[in-house]
Amino acid sequence: MGKQWKAKWQAAGANARGRMFGKMSKEIMIAARGGADPSMNAALRMALENARKNSMPKDTVERAIKKGAGLLDDPVDFSMVTYEGYAPHNVPVIVECLTDNQKRTAPNMRVLFRKGSLGASGSVSWDFDRCGSIEALPPVGGEDPEEAAIEAGAQDVEPDEDGSRFITEPTDVNVVGLALTERGWTVSSQKLVWIPKNPVTLDGDALAEVEAFLAALDEDDDVHEIYAGLA
Repeated sequence: MGKQWKAKWQAAGANARGRMFGKMSKEIMIAARGGADPSMNAALRMALENARKNSMPKDTVERAIKKGAGLLDDPVDFSMVTYEGYAPHNVPVIVECLTDNQKRTAPNMRVLFRKGSLGASGSVSWDFDRCGSIEALPPVGGEDPEEAAIEAGAQDVEPDEDGSRFITEPTDVNVVGLALTERGWTVSSQKLVWIPKNPVTLDGDALAEVEAFLAALDEDDDVHEIYAGLA
């Protein structure tokens, strides 16, 4: 099963960390629309946990919460815009942007896709499945991930060293996340994702070229998530 492409932040310098914090701030602001209290807002709780794991400054986190919840004088209205196209070597790519200015974002995407090709809506999403994705750590004492997936109603599970990733129907992500929590699992991420149906296997120079293309996309401040059809 293909996975969401992620930037290699562990080797990032100060500028890259600044971009990462900017993206996290947007995520917090979007989540805070549903309320500034994380105990009553699961999306905000997940965003704050992600910020904590990445050592995001506390004052930056608090400002993002207040801004998203409309508690400051300069609220920002972000919208989600999705772009589809191909990276080099015909690797399908879906890019989700959080932007407050689509007239800025659209031209930037056209420039970034010059080394590939930018398509119309639906041009590559047919080759992806829209799914729920839940990343969670097992309860104290452990539990078999496959058993947990069956009991919680997930479609599939991918165990790894850092916990497990549960795949659900898009409409079931909240229900499955709650069921896992009730079974003692610690949910660290819960969202909708795009999973490639026919991921491409590349290596050598071809893989390096695609990864450079994806990294350039990720450097854009408006880019929120990138999904690539790579195995």
